This record gives sequence, C-alpha cells and structure tokens, in this order.
Amino acid sequence: MSRTKKLITTILEGRSDSNIRFDDLCFLLERAGFSRRSGRGSHTIYYREGIDEIINIQPWGGGKAKPYQVKQIRDLVLKYSLEIE
Repeated sequence: MSRTKKLITTILEGRSDSNIRFDDLCFLLERAGFSRRSGRGSHTIYYREGIDEIINIQPWGGGKAKPYQVKQIRDLVLKYSLEIE
C-alpha cells in the first residue's frame, strides 16, 4: 500500500487523529490538489479552486497535526468526495 493510500485510510478511519504528523497532513493536501500559501508565524494556509473553504493549519507539539484540524480535513475530503492519488 502506498504512503498516500495508507495516510488517507488512517485519516478517514478517524481513530488516530492525534497521531497524524503535520508534514503528512501537508503532503496529503498537496496530493489532493491544494496549493500552499504561508500564513503568519507557524500557520500554513491551503486553498483549491472549486472549494470554498480555506484550510488554515499549524503544527502542534512533537511535529503532530492538531486533532481537530485532522477532523476538518477528513470532513472536507468527504464533503467534496476528493480523489487523492
């Protein structure tokens, strides 16, 4: 199983939201066609044409993603039925 498939499966299962690495979340968003724009400080902003929401994420302790942000991205993937390769 590829890195991307394993990561999206883990995120969609929703049982490990506090164990997703921030870099992996960024990788997944870029694979889903989102463009990255720097925000203020540690904030990173992602956007994609055709999607109204702007994703604003920042790392948490130990290089992990914040669990509520993982949930937001899961909800976004499901809402728009995003294909991630």
